[in-house]
Amino acid sequence: MKLAAIIPAAGSGERLGHALPKALVQVGQHCILYHAVAGAISHVDQVIVAAPSGSEHIFEHSIKEFVPAVKVVTGGEIRSASVASALKHIDKEITHVLVHDAARAFTPASVYLEVIHALSQGKDAVIPALPMVDTIKRVKDQLVLSTEERAALVRVQTPQGFKRDLLERAHEKSSSDPNADDAFLVEQLGERVHVVMGHEDAFKITVPNDLVLANLVVNRGRS
Repeated sequence: MKLAAIIPAAGSGERLGHALPKALVQVGQHCILYHAVAGAISHVDQVIVAAPSGSEHIFEHSIKEFVPAVKVVTGGEIRSASVASALKHIDKEITHVLVHDAARAFTPASVYLEVIHALSQGKDAVIPALPMVDTIKRVKDQLVLSTEERAALVRVQTPQGFKRDLLERAHEKSSSDPNADDAFLVEQLGERVHVVMGHEDAFKITVPNDLVLANLVVNRGRS
């Protein structure tokens, strides 16, 4: 099994309160993208980062320690477009692909290993997830319609792992939904998606409070 990791990193830092692309926001001594690449690179044979158009050279400089082992390509306007663009650049011998959000920069090795092990056992699509801890209600027009069964719901994380040809087929049908993850595209093909255990440290850096938590994780690692 030969693995590539695609890291979509074309998101803006607007919700973080930064003018920079989110992946270039500093956490500790390095940017978010650096931490994401550092976490992924030891588990795969190739890493491809999808950067915002026009920012490719800045992204390369931010991870210069890993270049040329890591290839930076131009991403798209939405996540699925970035992944589709990166898929065109993976090596011929790659058999399986991990898609990992740059914003989940502190995903521990244990999550990578869970996903990769499931792929090695013949699963074609694998996602890490955690149980729901909050009560979930369906709401419309500020009124509760129903309370969902929490036991049947999970919080999905990354890296999500796929057999290469399955992921390529999933991306042949473009999606206009900016929130559609790769597992959703695979589900649309009628394929099974298997779930393995995620980790609380695989949280997504989205709002300023997440940066506070990210810095705590970095400082914990130094202690």
